[in-house]
Amino acid sequence: MDSIIEAFLGLVLGAILMYWLFSIFRKKKNKEITEQQSTVLLDKIKSVCKLVSVEGDFAEIYHYENTKERFMSLLSSKKKALIVVKAKAHIGYDLKKLDLKADNKNKRIILANFPEPEVLSIEPDLQFYDIKNGLFNSFSPDDLTKLNLEAKDHIKQKIPESGLMETAKKEALQAVLLVEKIVETIDWTLDYSALEITNREKQSIEE
Repeated sequence: MDSIIEAFLGLVLGAILMYWLFSIFRKKKNKEITEQQSTVLLDKIKSVCKLVSVEGDFAEIYHYENTKERFMSLLSSKKKALIVVKAKAHIGYDLKKLDLKADNKNKRIILANFPEPEVLSIEPDLQFYDIKNGLFNSFSPDDLTKLNLEAKDHIKQKIPESGLMETAKKEALQAVLLVEKIVETIDWTLDYSALEITNREKQSIEE
C-alpha cells in the first residue's frame, strides 16, 4: 500500500514539476516572440523612411549675369541669360526620426514625439532664354551644374513664405494614422496621446 501511495505522490510531484518547467518555457518563449514582434514592427515602421505629405509647384524668372575681366581689367566680357525655373518641392517627414518605444507587456508602441516637416526633395527644371556669350566668357557644362544648384537653393529659400510647411504640419495626423495602421497589422496598438491630437482632428481625417 505504501508503495502505491509513494508511486502516486511521485506521479503528482512529477506532473507538478513538468507543468512548472513547461510554464517557464512558455513564458520565456512568449517573451522572446513579443520582443521579436516589437523589434520587427519598429524596423517595419522605420523602413517606410520618408513620407511626402505636401507637394508644391514653383515658377520663377531668374536673371543670370557673369562678367570676366582680363588684362588688368582693361577688357571685360559678359555672358547672360534669362532662365525660367520650374520646380517641384516635396515636403514631408523622415519617419526614421520618430521617437518610438515598445511596451511588450501591453503590446503597445508608444509614439512620444513626432518630427517637424522638412524639405525632402526639390526637382528643378531650367529653361534658358536669350542666351548671350561673351568674347572670352561663354557658358560651359560647369555653369549649368552651378545654375541647377543655385536654382534649388533659390526655391528652397522661397518655401518658408509659401505656406507649405504649415500645410504639412496640418497633414501630420495622416502620417500618424499610417503608423497606427502598420502597428495594427500584428494586433498591437499605437499610443500617441503625447501628441495631444483631438478626436475632432482624427475624425476629420478619417472621414
